[in-house]
Amino acid sequence: MASYTIVLLSLFISCFSILLLSLTLSSVLLVSITTAGSFHQHININWGEERAQILESGQLVTLTLDQYSGSGFQSKDEYLFGRIDVQLKLVSGDSAGTVTAFYLSSQGPAHDEIDFEFLGNVSGEPYIVHTNMYTEGHAGREEQFYLWFDPRQDFHTYSIIWNPGRVIWLVDDIPIREYTNHESKGVPYPSRRPMRLYSSIWNADSWATQNGKIKTDWTKAPFTASYRNLKIDACVWESTSSCESEESTNSPPSKPWMKQQLDDGGKMNLQWVRKKYMVYDYCVDYKKFVYGIPLECKLRKMPG
Repeated sequence: MASYTIVLLSLFISCFSILLLSLTLSSVLLVSITTAGSFHQHININWGEERAQILESGQLVTLTLDQYSGSGFQSKDEYLFGRIDVQLKLVSGDSAGTVTAFYLSSQGPAHDEIDFEFLGNVSGEPYIVHTNMYTEGHAGREEQFYLWFDPRQDFHTYSIIWNPGRVIWLVDDIPIREYTNHESKGVPYPSRRPMRLYSSIWNADSWATQNGKIKTDWTKAPFTASYRNLKIDACVWESTSSCESEESTNSPPSKPWMKQQLDDGGKMNLQWVRKKYMVYDYCVDYKKFVYGIPLECKLRKMPG
């Protein structure tokens, strides 16, 4: 009996020592976390009051837009690099004029931002997925796509991979866009400012549907989008640290997304999406860029 007690005591001391070491490290380093499950743990409702609801013991979020206000949530933490996944079911029926947004953003006038925006449409017409990138407060890097399914009928997974080398947008784990870091050639890239995760639904009928020709039909309100299975695999920002230490080492990263890039299969899927479903590419908008397309467009290598 005495030996059994000693073994238990030794195990307890070992576990307690590991816990103390973990807590000590997390207090001084940028903490790499993987989180899933309850929305209560990881987000705050930041807009819309009762129009935003956390339901089913934290497993479901609904955001609603009516003629008085939209609604939204934000993550409790800021991140510098990571992978964010969420399952989203978009507004059904006539959603013209509405935008459901899922994005990362820093603060301040020279902010960085990585966007998914879903542009509502009249019943029977497809949603447009609008992606964009802000660096140092400058946007204008829009790409738009149709989807190969009806996003109103069921939940689908939308993901952002953001690492020091690239940003990848994915739908059901299929890449639809890749933006490569060309800072060494003078192209700004979101690599220094921590970002929070945000999501919102709002009225944008000045531009969202057919360039603003179709306005929101408020007789169809309220408009509701639903979220589940939020997964955050990211580095939580702390003011004394950065993610650059892991990038600078030669050892394999503790998080595979930190150096993730498209393999041959991913490049083929990206090419398929862009060939069949792309609606708009800023890199070929010569009316917008009358003095020449942006430098990153010239540097971009398309799969093929």
